[in-house]
Amino acid sequence: MATGTWETLPLATATIGPDCWRDAAIKNIKVSQNVMQKSDKGIDLGRQLDPLPTLRDNCAQQSNTKVHSYVRQTRLVVVKLRESLLETNEEIKSLLRGKEALEKNLEHIRKDILLNKQSISIRKSRPSREKDFDGADQLLMKERLCLLHIKRTLEGELRATQKQLQILASARRRLSDTIMERNRVLDLITHAVSSARPSSGRVSTTDDNNGRTSAYERPETPEPDPIGPYTPESAEAVHSAQDARASSASLRREIRDTIDRCVSEQRDMHLTVNNGMTQKIAETTTLTQHLQVNHGENRASIHRSQRHYDLTDKAQGYTLGPVAHNDLMCRERLDRPMVKIYQRHPGTQLPEAHNLIDGNVGLMQSLKATSRNIALLHLARLRLSDDIRDKRVATGIDSAIVRLRRRRSNYRWVMEGKELSL
Repeated sequence: MATGTWETLPLATATIGPDCWRDAAIKNIKVSQNVMQKSDKGIDLGRQLDPLPTLRDNCAQQSNTKVHSYVRQTRLVVVKLRESLLETNEEIKSLLRGKEALEKNLEHIRKDILLNKQSISIRKSRPSREKDFDGADQLLMKERLCLLHIKRTLEGELRATQKQLQILASARRRLSDTIMERNRVLDLITHAVSSARPSSGRVSTTDDNNGRTSAYERPETPEPDPIGPYTPESAEAVHSAQDARASSASLRREIRDTIDRCVSEQRDMHLTVNNGMTQKIAETTTLTQHLQVNHGENRASIHRSQRHYDLTDKAQGYTLGPVAHNDLMCRERLDRPMVKIYQRHPGTQLPEAHNLIDGNVGLMQSLKATSRNIALLHLARLRLSDDIRDKRVATGIDSAIVRLRRRRSNYRWVMEGKELSL
């Protein structure tokens, strides 16, 4: 029903009621109209500002959306943390392999040091004539110094590797604790990486079952927020793990270079010592052969001197004549008839007796000289024999050392007892 103002109401030309009565009614009408206008404005304002009947559902939906967004962002953070954890685990595995290589090469160096010590000890058992300090001893001492230097280098790398493994283990524990803390809000959401929000970095993965290759986008790195998904603790854990992995990668490269250099130096030194020992054996063998030749010549000279002595002794016997005076023949006597007849004239002395005496003296001196030479030749032969024997023993010892070094060059032998202290 349409309503109008009090001015439009039909009024009689003449009123019977009092004016106050009429004014009161008109005032009530005005008040009612004002109230109706305010009511209409309130309705319009309520239609604009008042919540809808679905306020509860809307509030729940908004809360769920906010929670879902936070959880998805947290899942991205967890994915990043897990990727960092996996990379840290792989780096630890690689560094452990480097540590095993260091320990293996260090064991080889210790065996080489023991082999060098045994070689030096075996060479001390050579005869006294062969114990002079030679080039082989110098090479063995040089090899020992080189091996000790390599051992100290590898031990230093091993200590650095153990320290770096502790750093990586600490970073891994920190990542694991952070993942567990961040993972507390992911109970109601799938943890599949492919369902994470894609971003800039694309990563390819291969399905081993069907051989198909799938790709997912690596989650972007959000800004650290103390009350957000990516907390400063998470950022610091990721950064510390990255620094640890970078240091570990640099250390692994250094380990490979150090091992290659040390192995090359050790092999070169080992080959040099073996070649030096072989050269010493060849030189000793050559000298032994010369000594044997001279030994034979010495023996032939002894035989010649002995024959000369025997002939001289026989000649002296002929010069002295028979032992008994009765065995002298008439032609051998100094007073034979021819000489007696010749000596009837004065001044006819013969030098026969003097010449016989001088000849006998000369033969005696020759016998003494020959005997002395024979004695010297025997002495020289004994010295040659001793020298040949010592050189043969030295050659056998050096050959045994070379065989030992070649037999143990594959490191397929075990150190026992006090050897482990090296």
